[in-house]
Amino acid sequence: MAATVHRGGGPEGHKGHQKATKDSMTDYLTTPPARRALPTALLAGLLLLAGCAETPVQTTSVEPPPETIEPPTTTVPDLPTVDRELPGSIYAAEFSQAESLLANNDWLHAGDVLSTLPEELDLNDRAYLSYLQARIAWQHGQPQQAAAMLVELPAPGTALALQEKIINFQRYMGDLQGDYLASARQGSQLLSNDPMQPGAAALKRSIWRDLERVPAEQLAIAEGDTDNPDWNAWLTLARITAEAGTADELEQALVDWRADHPAHPAANPLPGGLDALLEQPLQFDTVALLLPLSGRLAPAAKAVRDGYLAAFYRASAGKRRQELLVLDTNAYPDAIAAYQDAVRQGASMVVGPLSKQAVAELGQLQERTVPVLALNRSDEPAPPGPTALVQLSLSPEDEVETLVEQAWGRGARRALIVRPGGEWGDKLDQILRQQWQALGGEIATTATYASAEAYSDTIKQAFQLDASEARAREIRSMLATNIEATARRRQDFDAIFLLSGRHGEARAIKPLLAFHYAGDVPVLAPSAVYSGLPGRGDSDLNGILLAELPWLLGADPGLRVAIAAGGTGSDSYTRLNALGADAYLLQRRFAQLQSGPEALFRGSTGLLHMDPYLRIIREPAPATFDGGRLKPL
Repeated sequence: MAATVHRGGGPEGHKGHQKATKDSMTDYLTTPPARRALPTALLAGLLLLAGCAETPVQTTSVEPPPETIEPPTTTVPDLPTVDRELPGSIYAAEFSQAESLLANNDWLHAGDVLSTLPEELDLNDRAYLSYLQARIAWQHGQPQQAAAMLVELPAPGTALALQEKIINFQRYMGDLQGDYLASARQGSQLLSNDPMQPGAAALKRSIWRDLERVPAEQLAIAEGDTDNPDWNAWLTLARITAEAGTADELEQALVDWRADHPAHPAANPLPGGLDALLEQPLQFDTVALLLPLSGRLAPAAKAVRDGYLAAFYRASAGKRRQELLVLDTNAYPDAIAAYQDAVRQGASMVVGPLSKQAVAELGQLQERTVPVLALNRSDEPAPPGPTALVQLSLSPEDEVETLVEQAWGRGARRALIVRPGGEWGDKLDQILRQQWQALGGEIATTATYASAEAYSDTIKQAFQLDASEARAREIRSMLATNIEATARRRQDFDAIFLLSGRHGEARAIKPLLAFHYAGDVPVLAPSAVYSGLPGRGDSDLNGILLAELPWLLGADPGLRVAIAAGGTGSDSYTRLNALGADAYLLQRRFAQLQSGPEALFRGSTGLLHMDPYLRIIREPAPATFDGGRLKPL
């Protein structure tokens, strides 16, 4: 079937399209119980995903739990562990007490407890002591020292339980410092030590998540550097997902890989929900793209459309293509009317709408007969309906965890927040505080600015420079002489989170931080601080650490070239091109979402997974500005 793109402007548009492919996705309901241990809200969501069938699967509606912000629980390494018995020790009480203190971020007293141990210890006691001392150094904000303490560990002959403790902590540090390849390799080593261990499934998931964060070029180099067949197969599988241009290419490559490695730990099941692509590939004959192609949001909508179409045409080249309806939501009274007309025209899936309000409207529709991949995120979880409402967005909230992990992995433990007043600043501030404090971090103070004129004074006050200058004046007055005095800022913070929502703000504030004597403090910020277009003013952002879309860091160059060659890409909305490309990615691999949180996608907007509320969560890539140019870290 040749591709057909129909552009409709309202209820009088194209009619009579072919019915959708019938695929109920009900395999989940017959999956063995061991693979169905999912949160209630997620289970309800997966049942909604089954609504792709002509007759929706009848399920009991389950209300999602109240909206909460889920902080990471990484005070103690949040990695797969096996409950193995520790070797006997006459210092077991001291080790146990130190563990309890560290679990409560009390590294100071943990150090006091361990200081009572003698210098002469046996192999296992030395290993346990080094492990606990490394955790103390880590919590104290000394990551290099923590890593150095474990560089020769675990030594041959160390008890397996201690080996796993040490390697898991090394992996935890590696993850937070961005060394995902090393973390995955260590995980593969643990799995090889005991492939049948009770935590094997969780360990596989963590290995895969690490590998999906590694660029294809690094994976290829690592493949050539190892002679370990198991590790090499992991690397090859990850490179396949990184390099596959289309879902069809990916599916064939997965079949070939599994045939070459039938006994590999990742072969059955494949990680990241990839099995779903092979077991029940889901095709939608007719897809409706709902966007506000006229009116105020038209430029943004067209950028999303261009990214979607570029991915659509690349995947469809020389192959059977879906039929595509492109509908202008502004030609309808509301999003519900646009959705209903798309269904009347034969759509078996809807991609869109784009605005937050339109997504919220569609979330209230109880008669959703075909699934929806919305392109924004409503403030409240959508109530259950007969089919799924999956929400993909460029929400800045998703970038906060990346910023928190960057700062923590670099050794920062006490942060200062610089933020605008208003809803944007309030929301990011709340999320950042919860995630930072969950790790054990503290907030020194918050500088909230209301206008550009207030930038300098707000920072000056937060840094307590006014008090420093007042002391200098007092000293000059007491001594009756005009002595030279340099103001001194407060010294009780080691990272600055700059939560600006506009690139103009960041370009003005970043130099001010240095001017006010904080040029040596790491500054971390969301992607909004960069316009997406290289410019002369970008040199003001030098040294800033940010969470950025892979699209702007060189991901999928072929697709970006296709958009540019077509003359349809908008430089002003390049991130929305990436959103459109990811919308097609998720639509084409929609069956993979049935795996719930296990499903991972290398997207143009970040590493993607789905939460229990059917929201797609993005993990952006760490980046920085060097010489006025954006570069990956």
